[in-house]
Amino acid sequence: TSRCDHKCFRALCCKGPPPARPEYDLVCIGLTGSGKTSLLSKLCSESPENVVSTTGFSIKAVPFQNAILNVKELGGADNIRKYWSRYYQGSQGVIFVLDSASSEDDLETARNELHSALQHPQLCTLPFLILANHQDKPAARSVQEVKKYFELEPLARGKRWILQPCSLDDMDALKESFSQLINLLEEKDHEAVRM
Repeated sequence: TSRCDHKCFRALCCKGPPPARPEYDLVCIGLTGSGKTSLLSKLCSESPENVVSTTGFSIKAVPFQNAILNVKELGGADNIRKYWSRYYQGSQGVIFVLDSASSEDDLETARNELHSALQHPQLCTLPFLILANHQDKPAARSVQEVKKYFELEPLARGKRWILQPCSLDDMDALKESFSQLINLLEEKDHEAVRM
């Protein structure tokens, strides 16, 4: 039976539990100190006191209303970044967190890392959510500045990407960014079904 028949049939005859939320496997990258762990912990409603910087990698299941995101967060230290690509396999989307208030040098490094991720064969077709974090700091660069500095327009043309400002203070905005990412993931799913 086609997916639709099955779904309609199930809706008619079984008043069972609601259908399981789709799960997506994401990889989360960014330099040390960009705030990856804090943002993910906050989305999981964990208390901020227990947040320690990720040294290797950690996996968190981040629940949203319409999906569950299994996020593999990779540590951002120099000696770990060269191994990032070993963990890319099986990812369905990418979260890249950058510290928008960081030094020029760090921003440059973040830009290089984002460029290589966007061009990596295992990631280049996936939706990207790029979070310009620490917007609450006085030195934070605006999203427009980040977009220009990271040369996102030419680099990511034809790809699906979202660039959003964020900070730990504004959870609504963060959740909204993730909702947009989930929409992209769902679109990609439907495309796969159509092919």
